[in-house]
Amino acid sequence: MEETFAKYINVKGELLDLSQPQVMGILNVTPDSFYANSRKQTEKDILCRVHQILDEGGTFIDMGAYSSRPDAADVSPEEEMQRLRQGLAIIQRECPEALVSIDTFRADVAKMCVEEYGAALINDISAGDLDPEMFPTLARLKVPYILMHMQGNPQNMQHAPHYDNPVKEIIRYFAEKIEKLRVLGVKDLIIDPGFGFGKTLQHNYEILHKLEEFQIFQLPVLVGVSRKSMVYKLVGGGPEDALNGTTALHAIALMKGAQILRVHDVKAAVETVRIFNALNEPQY
Repeated sequence: MEETFAKYINVKGELLDLSQPQVMGILNVTPDSFYANSRKQTEKDILCRVHQILDEGGTFIDMGAYSSRPDAADVSPEEEMQRLRQGLAIIQRECPEALVSIDTFRADVAKMCVEEYGAALINDISAGDLDPEMFPTLARLKVPYILMHMQGNPQNMQHAPHYDNPVKEIIRYFAEKIEKLRVLGVKDLIIDPGFGFGKTLQHNYEILHKLEEFQIFQLPVLVGVSRKSMVYKLVGGGPEDALNGTTALHAIALMKGAQILRVHDVKAAVETVRIFNALNEPQY
């Protein structure tokens, strides 16, 4: 896909060029994330996962301490912070140059992770809807912000999702959010359509089919489809059987303009990006 605008974000004072797609590896410091193999709670397991993400070519580590799978139990802010502090302290000690994204919808959690541990980005599944303090907090923290679309919340989002036109409604949603963030002075934004968050199987594939329409914002687009039900409900099995289907979706997403892939399987995603880049070299 031909690029018509530069996609840079300022990460810790350095401009990161996202016109070349990047991979974000998932690190769940939770006991109940939907993909069992992604759960890392001991110091040994966390450090092993961090090294795996970096060694396999991941640009970002996305650390989450609140499971956002459908019908997940609520987690208190104190518990979320305790889990994150453990993981962040390990990374700060062993891999201080790593670019860590924090998967949280709570402003206080975001503030703690950035100010105390130097987290590089905030990844908010609710785009500020679950905490009204998130936007003003981000304006003060001055770190890149990933805003994702979700209909409802993790406890109810898959009960009965409904749209008249999912792509148009999500674009309208982002337009309103981006305007509010710009007024507050937040500059480095990344949008995520939120595959699987308040969407049926049909909604997910309609959004993927029209993913290039999100380029209207001239902002980097993040895609998170890794091992999700939109793969295995279509091809069979469960999350553990969904790598091949995930890779197919990653290739499609890249061809439709995605700049960041948020994944469990970093090596496979990095290889997909490498093949995509070769296909788009100027001599072709």
